[in-house]
Formats: sequence, structure tokens, C-alpha cells
Amino acid sequence: MNSITKEQIDKIMDESEYEVFHKVFDKQCLVVAKLPNGFTVVGESACVDPSNYVESIGEEIAKKRIEEKLWELEGYKLQNSL
Repeated sequence: MNSITKEQIDKIMDESEYEVFHKVFDKQCLVVAKLPNGFTVVGESACVDPSNYVESIGEEIAKKRIEEKLWELEGYKLQNSL
């Protein structure tokens, strides 16, 4: 196969372990994903005003950024195999 599918990315995300760090410096969320193979990827989000910080939104954005990195990593891996 010469493409990456959303199902492949979803499977990796589902099988990963996550550590979430909220309110870093009162306004940032860091999420560290340990992928099934042991590799780690970090996603982050932040707001300008700490009073606007919402944990669920921060975590969602950080995990979305991890997903975007997975697309790049899996694309790189695929390109090397072709």
C-alpha cells in the first residue's frame, strides 16, 4: 500500500499511553504520548490569558497536534519503504 489511512492513525492513537500536564505556567497543556512501539511524541497547546484556560480544550488541541505529528511520522516511514 502506498498511503496512510485515518484508521491506521486512529489505531496508533487508541493504543498509545498518555500523560497530561495541565496549567503549565498557568496557561499551557502538555500531552506526552507513548506510542505502541515505545516512541514518545509531545503535543502542546496554550492560551494567552490564564483565566481563559479550559483543561478539556487544551488537552483536545494537544492530542490533535500529536495526531498531526503521527501523520508526518507514518508518511516518512512509508516513503522510506517505497
